[in-house]
Amino acid sequence: MAMKAYFTASVIGKQYHLDHYLKIIEILKSKSVDVRAEHILEATETTIRIKNKDQRLAFMDQLESWITASDFLVAETTFPSISVGYEISIALHRGKPVLILYNEGEPPSLIVYHHEDKVVSEKYTPETLPGIIADFVNFVRGASDIRFTFFITPQIAAFLKKVAKIQKIPKSVYLRKLIESNMTTKNH
Repeated sequence: MAMKAYFTASVIGKQYHLDHYLKIIEILKSKSVDVRAEHILEATETTIRIKNKDQRLAFMDQLESWITASDFLVAETTFPSISVGYEISIALHRGKPVLILYNEGEPPSLIVYHHEDKVVSEKYTPETLPGIIADFVNFVRGASDIRFTFFITPQIAAFLKKVAKIQKIPKSVYLRKLIESNMTTKNH
């Protein structure tokens, strides 16, 4: 069964970044991921504004159900959007992994600097985008494999926290990359 992704991005930002949105969706689909993206690709600022309160609330209920039914959320956040932040929060509340992508400036600070293991934030270029998405999809697929818990010293915890913050990745992703690197160089 194919994995399901919920894609979100700024509807207003679409006029500047549509090619990036489409490329992200194309790469996800190439990884055998079903992508829910019509709500972004087909919406316009005008169609959003003309909805009345009941229509907006019904649409938010629909978005929440799509997020709940997804395996993970991918957000293109180069153009700031409160709605995208809200959707990311819903996904995290439901325990969904989240990939935050941006190609200019800094990551969205309100979400990225919360130390959440399920959030991966990456600055991308057209050249790095396929690898970033492939790594994240593999991370999500592998997340259901085995959970491993162990005790560490406060010094190791402080080091992991510092490295994760500098690299803007979850501590678990840093450890996984370290182990994978060691596995390939040691030929065990």
